[in-house]
Amino acid sequence: MTDVVSTDPRTGQAVETVAPETTPQEVAALCEAALAAAPALEDLGRERRAALLEALADALEARREDVVALADRETALGQGRLNGELTRTTYQLRLFGEVLREGSYLEATIDHAGDTPMGPRPDLRRMLVALGPVAVFGASNFPLAFSVPGGDTASALAAGCPVVVKAHSSHPATSRLCFEVMSAAAREFGAPEGTLGIVFGQQAGADLVAHPAVRAVGFTGSVTGGKALLRIIEDRPDPIPFFGELSSLNPLVVTPAAAAERGEQIGRGTVASFTLGAGQFCTKPGLLFVPSGPDGDAVVEAMTTAVREASAQVLLNGGIAASYERTSAELSEQEGVTALAHGAQPDGEGGFTAVPLLLSTTAVGMPRAVTEECFGPLSTVVRYDDEKQLLSALEEVPSSLTATVHRGEGETELPATVVRALRPVAGRILFDAYPTGVAVSWAQHHGGPWPSTNSQHTSVGTSAIRRFLRPVTFQAVPVELLPPELTDGFTGIPRRVDGVLRTTRG
Repeated sequence: MTDVVSTDPRTGQAVETVAPETTPQEVAALCEAALAAAPALEDLGRERRAALLEALADALEARREDVVALADRETALGQGRLNGELTRTTYQLRLFGEVLREGSYLEATIDHAGDTPMGPRPDLRRMLVALGPVAVFGASNFPLAFSVPGGDTASALAAGCPVVVKAHSSHPATSRLCFEVMSAAAREFGAPEGTLGIVFGQQAGADLVAHPAVRAVGFTGSVTGGKALLRIIEDRPDPIPFFGELSSLNPLVVTPAAAAERGEQIGRGTVASFTLGAGQFCTKPGLLFVPSGPDGDAVVEAMTTAVREASAQVLLNGGIAASYERTSAELSEQEGVTALAHGAQPDGEGGFTAVPLLLSTTAVGMPRAVTEECFGPLSTVVRYDDEKQLLSALEEVPSSLTATVHRGEGETELPATVVRALRPVAGRILFDAYPTGVAVSWAQHHGGPWPSTNSQHTSVGTSAIRRFLRPVTFQAVPVELLPPELTDGFTGIPRRVDGVLRTTRG
């Protein structure tokens, strides 16, 4: 049996053995426990599940110092960043408690029996119910917010679905600690046994997805990893929903007016964005469209200076470091691509380090290679002469989680044209900002057309809960057997009754 080892990315050395890889028998036992827990977890009701999520948040807060220190040792992301990530994570858990109490996520709808132009209609009442156990795959780049206590887990538990998490190999010790903290809190709260589970190892992840008790999969990772899990799902006797966040280039467009007004500011801000977290954000701006001419030159000169001032950065694991080194070298050698600036070389040897890199090409003849995601602190500037060149180049940009426009004060015509070009391929459109950093809120969306995601909803924002629910219509069901939210006298949530949306809550 192979052991799962925790590595320090700053040195590249193994630090501790976290756990043996989970056996097929152990995976099956966890899945069966989750299946057994599902009815009781759903029966807790909205208020009790909200309280459970708050208890999990409180437990993580109580162990903040331990969780952050261990996560920093495993990821080298820095305690400042990780403290912020833990705050985001606990806020996210509590926000889903608010979603439960507000109740509109249920889409409760009542059509009373009556005559219609098509003839008599029976009494029909519909709402969303939990799917059942969910497999969650932790992400390498967010050991907290997209991992064991992350958005997939929070939204699934809110929906009433038990969760079995596949711990990520980049931070297995952090995953184990978060799981221990959360499972102890869930047990103390009185949640059913099997509400939370965890597995370690690549084969265990495959076994988890294949198990018949699992009813959906939440995944954040590479296109290759996502496709591998999709193949397993396709081979199941009963294929299940797969919700993947996979790859994103996140184009950023600077208009000539914006370059003229604040070129240096945009240049430095963009470098800060694409090197944040060593360029390991799924929202990193990887392709930057800058106008030709002196104003655009000022943007590029500011970027060049900022990159040269940047230090070598530590990546999450050896695989990411090797991929960055290979991909950055290949991009630098593309015909029509120029290396504008490198960051500082690392001090000494050892560890999974990357040197920030800024490349440049032109909108006419833009190599297709620069439209592929490079995970790490690299971005490519694309210079354009006019609107026609810009729009033609944007047609070659793959779908992304985000698209950003920097415009001049009061400018509308060109930004509107750019937005029309970008909206079909982006899930979030930003103005005069940078895409790294994704607020958790009711209005947030963190998805986009393939290959950024493969579904309408992902793990950020309150609509994430929709993934783990399915509609059920109750026809002529006796009132004593209806869910409370579908009874006539219930006023605790917004509902649509006989076609009229009623938002009054008791």
